[in-house]
Amino acid sequence: MNDATSAICLTNVTKRYHDRAVVDNLTLTIPAGETLVLLGTSGCGKTTTLKMLNRLIDADSGTIAINGVDIRQQEPHLLRRSIGYVIQDAGLFPHYTVADNIAVVPRLLGWDDGRMKQRTQELLAMLRLPDSVLLRFPDQLSGGQRQRIGLARALAADPPIILMDEPFGALDPITRAAIRREFRELEALQQKTIVLVTHDVREAVNLGDRIALMDAGRIVQLGPPSELSDQPATDFVKEYMAL
Repeated sequence: MNDATSAICLTNVTKRYHDRAVVDNLTLTIPAGETLVLLGTSGCGKTTTLKMLNRLIDADSGTIAINGVDIRQQEPHLLRRSIGYVIQDAGLFPHYTVADNIAVVPRLLGWDDGRMKQRTQELLAMLRLPDSVLLRFPDQLSGGQRQRIGLARALAADPPIILMDEPFGALDPITRAAIRREFRELEALQQKTIVLVTHDVREAVNLGDRIALMDAGRIVQLGPPSELSDQPATDFVKEYMAL
């Protein structure tokens, strides 16, 4: 269903590597403003699915539409400028300062220095980071700071869609729990459409409006966290949600 309330629609999407379908005939609709978690073990197809949404990987067949428009109708680099992307350990450019990392997409979009400075200050305040981080380089930051800067970079141009690939995976358990809480409470994310990949059940339950549990390239159950926990559709779902 491609309508105003469906930010992302995948229809019969397949991606093969050699003779194996990593993503197998996947159909999925993600409403605008939802946080959907793609959950599953390594190799289940969740990261491949995420990367197809911004054309880091192209599907072999099927269609992916964002706000009713087939993403193949857009140049990949232009599509990516309209979608925030956060990866494990933030993926910051090591030779850029924090300020330059945050400014990457706004500069590509032609923002002037004044607008960029104002937006950067808003993001620092929102993510509880001091101004002093702006002149530092990524290797001078703590893991938690790097992850916040990665999120700031993804939010800088205020995109409606944010993709997150194991965003908290490189953090120690205490920092990870703190960042999760901040993420859940962050007002700037409340109206975003977010697709988050993780293998961590607790993370999926805490952060997702819905969970799509994947196995062998297919979704084995899709629904609110409580539904997967309390009404597992298969033994696989029951066992995974008990991890």
